[in-house]
Amino acid sequence: MTDSPALALNLSNVSKAFDGLRAVDGVSLAVAAGERRAIIGPNGAGKTTLFSLISGETDPTEGQIFLFGRQVTRLPPHRRATLGLARTYQITNLFPRLTALENCLLAVQALTPAKLHLHRALSRYTDHFARARSVLEAVGLQGKENEVVRTLSHGEQRQLEIALALAGAPKLLLLDEPTAGLSPAESHMMTALLKKLDPAMTLLVIEHDMDVAFELTNRITVLHYGKVIADGLSHEVKADPLVQEIYLGAALETA
Repeated sequence: MTDSPALALNLSNVSKAFDGLRAVDGVSLAVAAGERRAIIGPNGAGKTTLFSLISGETDPTEGQIFLFGRQVTRLPPHRRATLGLARTYQITNLFPRLTALENCLLAVQALTPAKLHLHRALSRYTDHFARARSVLEAVGLQGKENEVVRTLSHGEQRQLEIALALAGAPKLLLLDEPTAGLSPAESHMMTALLKKLDPAMTLLVIEHDMDVAFELTNRITVLHYGKVIADGLSHEVKADPLVQEIYLGAALETA
């Protein structure tokens, strides 16, 4: 079964229950190709669970998920990755004892036939090295290729995680709180970095920093207790009385 190919992502009445608790409750969402959208909501709203459903790490209890017009509801994560989906996580997920370049090489190799060629030296894949260096440069880590990951700052590790997600040239990128734990200066740099990504790439971002969310995206979806309570252009959601009451609060009223 297929859906509109003009949509990068389409969720139809997607739910996930854990022992009777509906972490995601009847979410329908249509994200156009090239769109920049933020998913916001208070803690426990179901945002990360929603990302896990989209990426295939968790199976929905109900509903259907379409990726680039193809139904992927029961496809495993690696199959979705081959269709052009990549994601990052709240907690940095890297190989700390490898260098930045080695981390990127593994990510580049993961979506190519080279991952099956166990008896051929990786050094022979010059195009892989070029791609790895390219994504490191794209996230501002040029000159850090040979740095061991555990010696990088937290901000640099967050940049590296973005590089790994970009390594496979995704068409849809899910970013789970990309500025979490960053200083204001690092957060500003990360936002600038993300704004420079290929505009053809669809971006879906969970973000706790509302300034980042509104600067980085043009549409906002608000979750509360697993349900969508608001969805629209950034300025429309910002002005929504219900959103102000249950999540954004008085800070937006005086912004």
